[in-house]
Amino acid sequence: MKKPYFIAEVGVNFYDTARVEGITPLEAAKKYVFEAKKGGADAVKFQSYKADTIVSKKSPAYWDLSKEPTKTQHGLFQKHDGFEKTDYQALCDYSKELGIDFMSTPFDFDSADYLYDMIDIYKISSSDLSNIPFIRHIAKKGKPIYISAGAAYISEVEEAVRVIKEEGCTDICVLHCILSYPTKNEDANLNMIKHLKQIFPDIKIGYSDHTMPDKTMTILTTAYLFGAEIIEKHFTLDKTLSGNDHYHAMDAEDMRMAVDNFELLQVIRGQYNKTVLECEKTPRREARRSLVLTRNMKKGEIIKVEDIMIKRPGTGIKPEYLEIVIGRAATKDLEEDTVLTWEMV
Repeated sequence: MKKPYFIAEVGVNFYDTARVEGITPLEAAKKYVFEAKKGGADAVKFQSYKADTIVSKKSPAYWDLSKEPTKTQHGLFQKHDGFEKTDYQALCDYSKELGIDFMSTPFDFDSADYLYDMIDIYKISSSDLSNIPFIRHIAKKGKPIYISAGAAYISEVEEAVRVIKEEGCTDICVLHCILSYPTKNEDANLNMIKHLKQIFPDIKIGYSDHTMPDKTMTILTTAYLFGAEIIEKHFTLDKTLSGNDHYHAMDAEDMRMAVDNFELLQVIRGQYNKTVLECEKTPRREARRSLVLTRNMKKGEIIKVEDIMIKRPGTGIKPEYLEIVIGRAATKDLEEDTVLTWEMV
């Protein structure tokens, strides 16, 4: 299993960074791209939407209002929908310059269309898992699709995957996701990754994380160990910022730790078949045991039980042959503490 494809989900966090730093949103967004690349992410992902096309104006909030006080979805989205096609193109170009993949989640047909030439992978939000016309529209474009499965029954996930396949798209990843901001650790349910792998053995399974970053990034590491091939997590330059997703996002330090964990797992995973490794051959020889004499013996003397002790190194007769050696005669004079070999008995 190779290292997971790691997506830094910027979303619209750059708007808050622009506000506090007194820079333009595009300048702030580029800072996120730079830090994501520096931190070791494989891709940086934004969100492409307009408030008026994503939500009705009185749709209530479903997030923690103590962290993000905006009481309607429309009100929140309106704060962060200023980017146009040209802005995303600028981010795409900058990402390519730095050597990091550019992604943005489309939330309407228009953005799905104009992103086509910018992205190699379409990401579909959990919120659109049941939006079958939208899924079908994207699937027809012929590019890989990653789709989050937050707040969904398995039957709904199966339906979405079926529709994608119907349009000829087979490069699919379903991401386990909990649609709760932030997700409590006890609600993470990473075992669902294993369930999805069982249900969909022919496609990729990943994890889109909304938990609070733990100090060793164990949650993301465990998701990988449970089989997540693609992992995405919200990313911020400052977790103390008020606003949309900063409070449950990873920062650059968290990202680096997660990437280091993934890389360490590649090193320690090793081969599947149990055998003796090259690095073990000398320790195996020196640390195992052999039959060793407890006294000096003359040629022709019969070896008794009390004449033998089982000691290191393992270069002589193995302990399992003790009963065969007992009763045999020494073939030559032997000193105390001699490691017996077969030509000696």
